[in-house]
Amino acid sequence: MNEAELLFSQLLSCDRASLYLNRELHLGKDEFSKASSVLKRRMSGEPLQYILGKTEFMGLEFIVDKNVFIPRPETEILVEIAAEYVTSKNILDLGTGSGCIAVSLAKLLPRARITATDISDKALRVAMKNADLNAVKVNFLQCDLFSGMRAHSYELIVSNPPYISRQEIADLQPEIRYEPEIALDGGSDGLDFYRRIVEDSTLYLKTEGYLIMEMGFGQKEGIRDIFQKNKNLEIMGIIQDYNNIDRIIIARKKRGEWTG
Repeated sequence: MNEAELLFSQLLSCDRASLYLNRELHLGKDEFSKASSVLKRRMSGEPLQYILGKTEFMGLEFIVDKNVFIPRPETEILVEIAAEYVTSKNILDLGTGSGCIAVSLAKLLPRARITATDISDKALRVAMKNADLNAVKVNFLQCDLFSGMRAHSYELIVSNPPYISRQEIADLQPEIRYEPEIALDGGSDGLDFYRRIVEDSTLYLKTEGYLIMEMGFGQKEGIRDIFQKNKNLEIMGIIQDYNNIDRIIIARKKRGEWTG
């Protein structure tokens, strides 16, 4: 459905077909007022997902509001790849936001033990609602990346960290500027979180465990340089998204290397 169909089908509590089968239906006063308010919000640039209060990801419904980054289709690739590497082990999702990655993995891998962290308590409240909505169990923790995690506990660490450079944020499309800056700001070059995650991940990954992360356009070489400075991790592959943009990086903790 297009945006107008999504908005009006929700407003009128009907499906797409009913919108066209009942063309003579007139909006009541309350419905007209609500439709006018909704259209004004959309025309101002507010994302459709925030207006609707929900979005779809991996075929599941997720609650979203201004406290969480809106899940993108390319992040589904991250989930699909992660599910291929681990089936029933301990998984850590860093910067979970809406919980879309953790909840989707919990749905795909019901035997896995999944921990998801975020520094924002407001984001975690949304993520917890999404776990309940999709009837899965995820251990949510409020912390800054690895803070409070147990060492050498995880077979897989996944993350879609903030990766927009600070100076680019002001030039983003109006829709993106509605999203929480904490979920966008990757530092002066957009790579601050990659440096932190790569440096610390070997303390929390088990031997031959995987680190799988999403990255932004044109960041492959910068992130590759970060990995090359780390002696405990090796890049296993880089996966492109639907637009042939390098999007997912897969790394593995080496066997028999120093981990302190």
